[in-house]
Amino acid sequence: MTHVEPLPLLGKSPAAERQNLFMRKLQVCCFQFDFTDTLRSAREKEIKRQTLLELVDFIQSGTGKVAEACLGEMIKMVGVNIFRCLPPASHESSGTEVVDPDEEENYSEPSWQHLQIVYELLLRYVVSSDTDTKVAKRYIDHTFVLKLLDLFDTEDFREREYLKMVLHRIYGKFMVHRPLIRKSISNIFYRFIYETERHSGVGELLEILGSIINGFSMPMREEHKLFLMRALIPLHKTKQVGNYHQQLSYCIVQFVDKDYKLADMVIRGLLKYWPLVNCQKEVLFLGELEEVLEETQSAEFQRCMVPLFRKIARCLNSPHFQVAERALFFWNSEHIVSLIAENRQVILPIIFEALEKNIQSHWNTEVHGLTVNVRKMFLEMDAELVDECQKQLAEKQAKAREVAEQREMTWKKLEDVARK
Repeated sequence: MTHVEPLPLLGKSPAAERQNLFMRKLQVCCFQFDFTDTLRSAREKEIKRQTLLELVDFIQSGTGKVAEACLGEMIKMVGVNIFRCLPPASHESSGTEVVDPDEEENYSEPSWQHLQIVYELLLRYVVSSDTDTKVAKRYIDHTFVLKLLDLFDTEDFREREYLKMVLHRIYGKFMVHRPLIRKSISNIFYRFIYETERHSGVGELLEILGSIINGFSMPMREEHKLFLMRALIPLHKTKQVGNYHQQLSYCIVQFVDKDYKLADMVIRGLLKYWPLVNCQKEVLFLGELEEVLEETQSAEFQRCMVPLFRKIARCLNSPHFQVAERALFFWNSEHIVSLIAENRQVILPIIFEALEKNIQSHWNTEVHGLTVNVRKMFLEMDAELVDECQKQLAEKQAKAREVAEQREMTWKKLEDVARK
């Protein structure tokens, strides 16, 4: 076909001519238009849009199964429309740093009025009960799936939502593609973490992974544990973690929920990538840590409790009240309190000084009140241990005063010698 012209409706054409008409309609939908000029080829654009809508209805209604001869052309048409070079991201064209997605204007793909219907057509075909995966996998092959994954870097959130739905359905329906999809997502994450730190679709890919992890069988394969250790945990180190933290946290907790023995590795991973100066990021980490601890058993807790509570002690004394408050909320969880009570002989000496410091000098009244409640909780658990910690703290403070006085005397002696 050399130009776009309206064709008869599929539903009103004789059954014998339907396949040939379907192929001609696919050819109409392969035409590409310039959407930067809205007035140019307006009639042809509308014919293509209406043709695409008709094809979606045809697939969705189930009135006619797509013949294999047509299937190859249909997937080719989908590819012609959706597989394209993505425009440079806003930070690449302007040279500015990546900003919070809530603060920047959402990018809109100019050809979305056609693209959306093409994605809808693909989605309806993949989810259709008439789709024979043995035949379809010849056309929705590894190359097709890899090209779909490349599109997740689009800045148009609407396209990422469709890609997420399509890829999720392909993963569920095409068993042959599952290892490839998992490996390719890992590679996208590796490139994002260790090379570019820029990718628009990390959150959507993590949403797909959340469902995939949920379906893992037990005992968990070593491949999945390596993915957790090498890809998911290091995702905490990037500057943009706030953009996808909710989805990442869900995936991490799913792993621990599936296999509680992974809790020690996850907690140590969080401590490794703990933010040093970003308080909002620290609040996110504390929230995730609490969810992980809710799934943690006693043996795994004991392996990591010393470095864990050293970090929590520092958070308790944070001048940023939200960080200190979030750390104190750990004592609202019955499961975490039971783990702490069981190991109080180790934990209380680590955090006692931080609790006392908050009671004496923290500027925020809410943090002060929560700290008093936590201290009271320890007093009810083991009053003798609290007294012992109090004595040790008094001795430590006395020694610190003694060292400070000794240092001051030494400086005075040096000053006297210098004057002479």
